[in-house]
Amino acid sequence: MIFITPLLLFLPSCVSGTFVVNVTQTSYHAEENQNITLEWTFSTRRDTSLRSISIVCEMFTEIRRYLLFHLHQGVESPESQDPEFSGRVQWDKDVLTEGRLTLHVSRLRTSDSGFYVCDIFVIPDESNSRRCWLIVTAAAELQTQRPTESPQPERHRFIWIYVGLAVTLTLLSLSAAVFKPRLTKCLCRKR
Repeated sequence: MIFITPLLLFLPSCVSGTFVVNVTQTSYHAEENQNITLEWTFSTRRDTSLRSISIVCEMFTEIRRYLLFHLHQGVESPESQDPEFSGRVQWDKDVLTEGRLTLHVSRLRTSDSGFYVCDIFVIPDESNSRRCWLIVTAAAELQTQRPTESPQPERHRFIWIYVGLAVTLTLLSLSAAVFKPRLTKCLCRKR
């Protein structure tokens, strides 16, 4: 009986107090200078208000961590945002009370690669977090916008080279045929 009482006290809080956070994608791939939307979903109640939600989102690399979004009881704290993300992160306020956190990161850099963790706390529930990976690759080298020749003119050029060679060989053959008898007659007279 002594062991059952703590179990009965602990079990209802575990079952009724489950607060779930998920990511819609576990990994994202993008090129630098593109924009991307990272999304988390979490359980809410009908009476969930914006003031009952607090969120901390960070990006971790091998070197350090960066704070990219901080919401405290429904109020954004842009001053706590890391300068690397200043002016590049927006969030959708309208869907937050429905249990969706969408972070729009603009003008991606290769240094934005890493894993992103959002810890979401909803009063009176608990907090929970999930992470996703973002891999940003370098943009393809911009090629100069000069017109390129189509393969057909290149093919025509080779045709003219072959025609020129054929004409030259024909003329040489005709010349040899015409001048050989004359050359032979000249050589015979000199003997």
